[in-house]
Amino acid sequence: MLSIKDISPAAQNNITTQFILLDKGRVATEGQSKTCLALVADETAAVHFQFWGEECDLFKPGDIIRLTNGIFSYNRNHLLLRAGKRGSIEKAGEFTMTYVETPNISEMQWVPNPNNSKKYVQEAVISPYSRIFPPML
Repeated sequence: MLSIKDISPAAQNNITTQFILLDKGRVATEGQSKTCLALVADETAAVHFQFWGEECDLFKPGDIIRLTNGIFSYNRNHLLLRAGKRGSIEKAGEFTMTYVETPNISEMQWVPNPNNSKKYVQEAVISPYSRIFPPML
């Protein structure tokens, strides 16, 4: 299981992690689908998570969620963690998880790794409320 701080952008559904839902925004409609943006975190970092469809109504702040085969990528110019079409999320508990709210890895600028163009590394912090980790090359 990956820690949130170890997640990097990629067009692959291979992220398995567990986090607590801290805050959930309003439900929006995109075409025929509902979406909801949320802030989630574990003991290492926070990230923006996007719920789709019925997921918007299934989870509430304080829920501990297990993500299997998720994806961390850009969606409409926002870097989000989500289950995607091949991934799944399930409630694993509630209210009993250590977490931090910074850094938020969705608020960091990522660039292709010069040593491996299929991977990304953190380049800069977009938000003053996040701090950058040392580059992982």
